[in-house]
Amino acid sequence: KTIEFTGALHATVVKQVRLKNPSSKTLMYNAIIVGRDADDFSLPKGNTVTIAPKRQTSINVEFTSRFLRPAEAVLLLISKSVGGIGGATLTFSLKTEVKRIEPADILKCKSPCYEL
Repeated sequence: KTIEFTGALHATVVKQVRLKNPSSKTLMYNAIIVGRDADDFSLPKGNTVTIAPKRQTSINVEFTSRFLRPAEAVLLLISKSVGGIGGATLTFSLKTEVKRIEPADILKCKSPCYEL
């Protein structure tokens, strides 16, 4: 699955990933972001995800753009064994696109156009 982040340059975009646990046992995952631009992504609620039996939960993934070029990374959710029960490793492709540029500030200058 691919998660796409679009927004303005230097803006922070938040996406939610919904995880479901259909089993009757608690599942725990360790979340890691890897790849060329992994430093531009973050998990604000921490790297550990716990999903109660027959429940679902969401994790937030944040991206702050620093460059105009598209950024790419991979979100890995690696299962931790709880009572001998482990879930499948989950992977999500993270891709970005800067759609607009907002000015940080506007400066007015006066200067002669030509001098002898």
